Amino acid sequence: MLELTSRQRVVREQARAFATDEVAPVAAERYRRGEYPIDLVRRMGELGLIGLPFPREYGGQGMGLVELCLAIEEVGRVDQSLGITLESAVSLGAMPILRFGSAAQRQRWLPALVSGEQVAGFGLTEPTGGTDTAGLHTRAERDGDGWVIDGRKAWIGNAGSPITSHVTITAATGEDEVTNFIVPADTPGFILGARNDLVGWRTIDNRHLDFDGCRLPDDHRLGDVGAGLANFLTILDAGRVAIAALAVGLIQGCLDACSEHAVERRAFDRPIGSFQAVAFTVADLAASAQLCRDAYLRAAWLHDQGRPFTTEAAIAKLRCTEEAVSAARAATQVFGGLGFSRESAVGRFYMDAKILEIGEGTSEVQRLVIAQGLGLPIRPDGSVPPH
Repeated sequence: MLELTSRQRVVREQARAFATDEVAPVAAERYRRGEYPIDLVRRMGELGLIGLPFPREYGGQGMGLVELCLAIEEVGRVDQSLGITLESAVSLGAMPILRFGSAAQRQRWLPALVSGEQVAGFGLTEPTGGTDTAGLHTRAERDGDGWVIDGRKAWIGNAGSPITSHVTITAATGEDEVTNFIVPADTPGFILGARNDLVGWRTIDNRHLDFDGCRLPDDHRLGDVGAGLANFLTILDAGRVAIAALAVGLIQGCLDACSEHAVERRAFDRPIGSFQAVAFTVADLAASAQLCRDAYLRAAWLHDQGRPFTTEAAIAKLRCTEEAVSAARAATQVFGGLGFSRESAVGRFYMDAKILEIGEGTSEVQRLVIAQGLGLPIRPDGSVPPH
C-alpha cells in the first residue's frame, strides 16, 4: 500500500482536526488530574471514529483497520491516553462481539459501543500470567443452564469506567479448554478493584477484576465452548497493528514538538536546530515515523484484504513500539529539562512510551511470532524442542 485513498485521507484529516482542536488544548490538564475522558470518548463516537471498522447496521462507518489505525495515530499524536482508549474501545471492547457474537448479542451490545455511549473491557491477563495467556486460573463451571465464574483478572482497560457496559473475559471451562464470556458491569459477584496508579497513560481506566460466584446465563457465552483462547488471540493480531499505529502517533508527536522547538529555542545566539546533533536527531525522528507508518499500514492493508497478516502485525508492533521508546528518549534530550515535565507533550510521551513494548504482547512475544512465521522450530514458550 503506497498511497491512501481519498476516503482514507478524509478520515485522517477529520481525526487530525479533532485531535488538534479538541484534544490537545486539554491534554496536559487531564493528564495531571488523571481524569477519564468520558466527554471525548462520546465525541469520538459522534465523529464516527469509534465506528470506523463496524458495519453500518450497528451505526458504524463500514470501513477497515487502515482507517481505524490512521485515526488512532492522529489522536495518539497529541494524547496517548486517549489514543489507547480509542484503540481498546474498538479492538478489545467491541470487536470481540462483532467477530464472535451471535446476532442477538451484536444487536444488544454493539450500537451503544459503536456510538461511544458505552465502552467495554477485554479480560485476558491474570495476576499470575501475562504472556502465558493459556495459564488461566479463572474458571467457569456449568450450573444448570448457566455458568458460575470465579477468579481474577489484572491490568484490564475500560473495565470500570462510568460508561463501561461489560467486560469480555476468558475462563477455563475444562482441562485445556478456554471459553469467552460477556460479563455485564452490574453482575453480582463481579467486583472492581481500584484504578491502577500507572506510570503513563494517566487518564485511562485500568484495574484488577475479581469474580466471586459470578453467575451468568448461557446466552452470555461468547462463541463456542473451547474456542475462547483462539478467538482472543485472533483479536490480538489486529490489536497489535493498532498499537503500532499508536506508537507512530507518539513518534510523530515527538517529531512535531522537536521540529518546532529546534527553531524557537536558542543557545549561543542561534537556534538549536542549527547544531548538527539536534538536526540529526530530528532527521532520525522523521525517518523513524515514515518507516514505521509504512509498516503498520502494510499490516492493516493485508488485514483488510483478508490476507494473512500475523507476521506483519508482529513486525509492525515490534519495530514501531521500540522506535517509539527511542523517539521519546531522543525528544526528551532535545528539550532538556523542559522535556522532563508533564506539562510538555514530550514529557508525557516519555512516560507513555514504555508500555507500548508490553501491552498486547511484549517485544519478546513479537519476536517469537516472527520466528514461528519464518518456520523456525521454536515453541510457544520460547524454547527450542530437542533434536
